[in-house]
Amino acid sequence: MEIDIIGDIHGCYEELILLITELGYEKQGRSYIHPKGRKLAFVGDLTDRGPNSVAVIQLVSELINTNQAFYCPGNHCDKLYRYFLGRNVQVTHGLETTVEELAQLSKPDYQKVRQQFMSLIENSPLYHVLDDKNLVIAHAGIRSDFIGQANKRVKTFVLYGDITGETNKDGTPVRRDWAQKHQGDEWIVYGHTPVRNPRFLHRTVNIDTGCVFGGALTALQYPEMNIVQVSSKQPLVEEKFRTFDN
Repeated sequence: MEIDIIGDIHGCYEELILLITELGYEKQGRSYIHPKGRKLAFVGDLTDRGPNSVAVIQLVSELINTNQAFYCPGNHCDKLYRYFLGRNVQVTHGLETTVEELAQLSKPDYQKVRQQFMSLIENSPLYHVLDDKNLVIAHAGIRSDFIGQANKRVKTFVLYGDITGETNKDGTPVRRDWAQKHQGDEWIVYGHTPVRNPRFLHRTVNIDTGCVFGGALTALQYPEMNIVQVSSKQPLVEEKFRTFDN
């Protein structure tokens, strides 16, 4: 199984197309296909903050529908889904950019994008276990003992990370560094926490390199474990990146 796993896109459609092309995928109709049969995978957070969330939704939906990709939702995906359901969600922390884009669409186009996205969420697992359990793809990561479960506690971990219930000064949740304690044999590939460079630690890889904050859009090629990146076209916001001691 040969997969190219792409980090948090957050509406950075132009960089996504550049990265897919760099990885060797060729446009066929509205989808992209690799001549050697590789497939794409997405760690979630397709939308919000960036300039073109609607186009990202449309492309990823097409890739999933043509069996060219794997996808699991992130916390921003979950929030947009609840917004589409009509739930009382706060249109903040990036959702406002997606809502603004959606407001520009005609009613039929809005309904089509809404249906595409809701179908994407409803037909995708919380996380992917692939390659005979050697590879796990989860938005904010997952503990080894949670793999195979899908309860509320696991969902919270997968979407938000190992949160303590406390908040930082900027309003973001305090998160434990779960990757430090990972001892499993499986590779866990995730995003959610922006880092300047892909972070390899104990068979975990964080590939959210903060494209929407001016970093890069990153792909991890599995099983080769090669990194392929394209530089962001967004302005750099240095304080959005997390640093670790290791």
